[in-house]
Amino acid sequence: MDADPGDFLRSRRARIQPEDVGLQAYGWRRVPGLRREEVAQLAGVSVDYYIRLEQGRGPSVSDAVLDAIARVLRLDETEHTYLRKVARPRAGASAPASSQRVRPGLRLVLDSLAGAPAFILGRRMDVLAWNALGDAVVGFSRMPAAERNMPRQVFLEPAARELYPDWAAVAAETVAYLRLDAGLHPNDRQLATLVGELSLKSEDFRRLWADHQVKSKTCGVKRINHAVAGELVLPYETLGAAGDPGQSLVVYTPEPGSETAERVALLASWAAAPAG
Repeated sequence: MDADPGDFLRSRRARIQPEDVGLQAYGWRRVPGLRREEVAQLAGVSVDYYIRLEQGRGPSVSDAVLDAIARVLRLDETEHTYLRKVARPRAGASAPASSQRVRPGLRLVLDSLAGAPAFILGRRMDVLAWNALGDAVVGFSRMPAAERNMPRQVFLEPAARELYPDWAAVAAETVAYLRLDAGLHPNDRQLATLVGELSLKSEDFRRLWADHQVKSKTCGVKRINHAVAGELVLPYETLGAAGDPGQSLVVYTPEPGSETAERVALLASWAAAPAG
């Protein structure tokens, strides 16, 4: 699993044309976007220093230099944080524990959200827990326990392209969030295994992973084509779990009075009905 700064910086350079930063484009360019020497010039560092950084040989690079490079490459806050992590990896950092447990209190919070589909994501976007309505909407309980993972669902489950009408956008966001996780936890063997499997089995994943996009998922809107309820337009909020930095509570919040809200209410009644 690659989490060095080189490919990331090269992909960010490729997004920016010399004219965008007040430089004159001269001569034939072997690669798109800014050259390394142009980034170095604009950031106020030597070309050799910048090259060593792209090659992963700059562990002592300062915040000031990384801030200058982020400014030149027009990185957003998430990309800036990612650059700081991959440019200065912690030597010998241990991989996280394989088991992820949801605290009883957090599970109670999850279950108390009876009127909203909700679930808890852990590291690598593993699905750790869900409430009844979240299961009714997404179908977590139907997934094999070892495969309850959002990237696996998006890229390896054939029905995902029907479940998500905006599959291409969902796929890109999923990979961007997974790469962010990879940058924050470069020694996670389970994450490396997951990325390797997805790369082997999904051409779409390989293409998106090679693009080096990074993005956090704090809020947004997801469309789901539910087999029973029809199309659901679901705004969502992602809330970090204090004390469990690797876990997040995701809550779908349909607009009150909307058609989706009515359909979710019907699903809630269905989910609450006794079996048989």
